[in-house]
Amino acid sequence: MHSMAILKLKPSCKAYLWGGTRLKTEFGKTFSGEKLAETWELSCHLDGPSIVEGGEFAGRTLKEYLEKEGKKAVGEKCQKYQQFPLLIKFIDAKEDLSIQVHPDDAYALKEEGQYGKTEMWYVVDCEEGSSLYYGFSKEISKEEFAERIREQTLLEVLNRVTVKKGDVFFIEPGTIHAIGKGILIAEIQQSSNVTYRVYDYGRKDANGKERDLHIDKALQVTNRVPVMQKQSFAPHLVFCNYFTVDRVLLDEKNRKKVIKADGSSFLSLLVLSGTGRVLSDTEQVMVKKGESVFITADTGDCILEGSFEGLITTL
Repeated sequence: MHSMAILKLKPSCKAYLWGGTRLKTEFGKTFSGEKLAETWELSCHLDGPSIVEGGEFAGRTLKEYLEKEGKKAVGEKCQKYQQFPLLIKFIDAKEDLSIQVHPDDAYALKEEGQYGKTEMWYVVDCEEGSSLYYGFSKEISKEEFAERIREQTLLEVLNRVTVKKGDVFFIEPGTIHAIGKGILIAEIQQSSNVTYRVYDYGRKDANGKERDLHIDKALQVTNRVPVMQKQSFAPHLVFCNYFTVDRVLLDEKNRKKVIKADGSSFLSLLVLSGTGRVLSDTEQVMVKKGESVFITADTGDCILEGSFEGLITTL
């Protein structure tokens, strides 16, 4: 039995210009900057690795820990990937995010040397009436797409959706999308930082410079048709080739849940509200709102206890 199998992680923090302060004030994140847009809670990505919080590996990256622990820690399903396959974030959109699209694996590996991006959003919280963009409202041609980007009329043909807490969006590569202001999201995605931006509201950064757009690439990868709105992945929130995401809710009626780390995949627990604990045969880790926990694939049965809402992600 190795010494540590339930690891609390510290995120990598991103101060993008559209970010807010809620991840600091409500979700317990420490960050010196004024705006905190994203926290990369489970990450082995070079652009923002997560750090092990306690125990003998404290202060080292999750990637270093996994390199030392080897295959048994990530599980069998992870073996087909060259790199660690998942990235999990909290995103606090105080302002609108840019209109963007992600490529698939084939395109991204060829053009960018990293994975493409299939992702999902879980709306953790939002201001009343907040909305986001998810696909097109009607099918358009490549020519019209290019022209609308040039003339900045793209929003007219996008599908705008008003959101509420608990809403789930599954975003396949090629789906145009953008989180709108006032929304706090948990995002589960492939480990990729490839985003093609097509419209950014003409915003300028601190140096008065507009952010780069990636129009040629976006034209190649965007699926210019409406998205099927509500596919059901029941009993899961989302189930796809890259990840399975389940919601766990522990309360008065339902104080316990057993989760199995049976060697096939590691588990990630992201705590969205409340407090509780994670127990294995040999360990007990207390958790609270905003915290992220990595459970190695060979931990065995774990018990979740307490009063909290969380997301559990496996391969």
